Order: sequence, then structure tokens, then C-alpha cells
Amino acid sequence: MKEILQDFSRGELSGVVERLGEKKFRAEQIYIGLMQGKKISGLNVPSALRAALSERFEEEPVRIEKTFVSKEDGTKKYLFRLSDGNLVEGVLMKYKYGNTQCVSTQVGCRMGCKFCASTLGGKIRDLTAGEILCQILAVNRSEGGSLKERAVTNVVLMGSGEPFDNYENVVRFLRNVTAEGGIAIGARNISLSTCGLVPEMRKFAQEGIPLNLTVSLHATTDEERARTMPIAKRYRICEILDACAYYFEQTGRRYIFEYTLISGENADEAHAEALAGLLKGKPCHVNLIRLNAVKERSLRAADERDARKFLQVLERQGISATLRRSMGSDIGGACGQLRASYMESCADDVE
Repeated sequence: MKEILQDFSRGELSGVVERLGEKKFRAEQIYIGLMQGKKISGLNVPSALRAALSERFEEEPVRIEKTFVSKEDGTKKYLFRLSDGNLVEGVLMKYKYGNTQCVSTQVGCRMGCKFCASTLGGKIRDLTAGEILCQILAVNRSEGGSLKERAVTNVVLMGSGEPFDNYENVVRFLRNVTAEGGIAIGARNISLSTCGLVPEMRKFAQEGIPLNLTVSLHATTDEERARTMPIAKRYRICEILDACAYYFEQTGRRYIFEYTLISGENADEAHAEALAGLLKGKPCHVNLIRLNAVKERSLRAADERDARKFLQVLERQGISATLRRSMGSDIGGACGQLRASYMESCADDVE
């Protein structure tokens, strides 16, 4: 695999250009072209420079392999092909306030959460900062966006992979995606979801990137959490809450908990009361999610009525909470589902 030009920051590109014997102003031309989602062959620079770049760097690190559009709500699901042939996926959800893209940070995932399709084949590899960024650049271009009028206004790191298990690449991506002069998506318009890697949560609090930190909680006791989330055997809920408090202390940003409602597991009123007791008085918000079932697992979603009751209990207890609207369910909206089904269909075609 060649190097990826989109891994570099605006300033670092100047060094790349100088080493190729070109004048510094070419770096800005390259940077703007890349941020517009162009391939190396489409950059507005002399052909000799394009040839030199193509020799060392990937022409198109990430390309849109397929696009699926939900008939229910217009949500778009993208299957991205990486230059080594691996596949990752992403989603573009359209809201009144703008368009939110969900991006992947790894090919697969090794966290093993039982409600997530991304973990079924384990972790293949980390994505580089540029590969994460290129998912956004590709969609922004495909949707007719520019650097002045972006088609992607918000980003969530909630696709395949655990972002903090790919810490250095994710932090580099965040610095590059928020940088002025490029795609420039503000940190307050970015959410990062973690299953609760406590040391990395604390480390990230000091990075100076005040994004929306979201933690996958999904249970009210360590024992129950361990049934669906293996990471619970390493980090206790009390440690996660301490790390969240530290994040608030360092950034002034309230934190968010995701709580997937699983029938017979964690979705009754007793669990709602327990969750409220756990979070009462904390500067947080709870996103309730009805499970998007994975066919390889036996877990079932709580019904709409139970989900509403759960929300009402939290609200009565003074907990800020919402029940997330399911989007793109007819196109495999949950992370990992599209990649898995596509690979399965390709294998069937070969047979």
C-alpha cells in the first residue's frame, strides 16, 4: 500500500512538496484539491507533479463502491472501498439542522459487543487519519458540496470500529477535519462514540478538541454490562463515570450516554429507575436506542411502548433524555450490517 496524501495536514504538505523539488505554493493547490474530494489525477497542478505524487501516494484512498437510499426517510448508506480492497461503511442522515455523516475508524472491530454487526469478523486493521477523512470528502463531493457550502455539516464517529482503539489516527483525523481552510467541520459538530476505554477517555480530555463525547453504556451494573459488552470486564461503570466527569472538568462539555434497549435484558422500568439513580445530577444526556437487530445474534429490540415508558421514567427523574428515531432500517442502518451482507452476497456470486 502506498502512502496516503490525505494523512498530512496543510502545513505538512509544504514539506512533501519541497522534498519533490516544487515551490511551496503548490502545497496549497494540492490541499484545496484534496479537500474538494479530488483524486491525485484531478489536481490542478502540473502533470509532472501529479505523476510524482501518483508514484508515491494512493490515487484514491477511499472510493464509494455502492450507495443505498432508504425509501423510508432518504437516509443514504455508503459502502466504501479502500485501496487495499477492504470495505467499510458510512451513513448520511439528513436533519433540519444539517446533514450528519457517520464514519468508520477501523475495518471491523475487536470490542465484541453483542448488539453490533461490526464485531462479527473481528478487527482487520485500523484506518489511517486520511482514510477516515476521505469518507467525508467523498460524500461531500458526491452530494454536490463544496468547501464553502458543505453537504456534510456534522460528523459522528459511530461506524465500524472503536475510535479510541485507533487513538493516534483518530486524533490526527480530528485535527485535520477541524482545520481552517479545509473541510473545517467544527469540533462542536462532531461526536465520538466509545465503548468506554477509560485511559484513552482521560487522555483525550487533554487534547483540546472539545467535541461531543458519547459513551455506550447499555446497562446499569457491571455484571449486566459484561453480558453484552466484553470491555466491562476491564473497566467498571464507576471508572467510566469518573472519566466522563474529568472530560467535563477539562472541556466544559456535557457528555452523552447511549443506551440500547434490549427486550428482556435492560429495557424495563426497574432498569430505567436504576439508570436515573446512576446519572442523577450529572451534566449528561441519554440517547435511548431501540436495538437494530443483528441476524447472527439472538437479542431482540424492546417494543415502542416499552421504549416510551423507559423515556418517561428518566424524564420524571430529571434526566435529560431522548429516544432516537430509527433511520435507514430498510437499508441496514446499523453499523456493520451492510458490509457483512455485501461480502456475503459477493461470496455467493463466486460460488
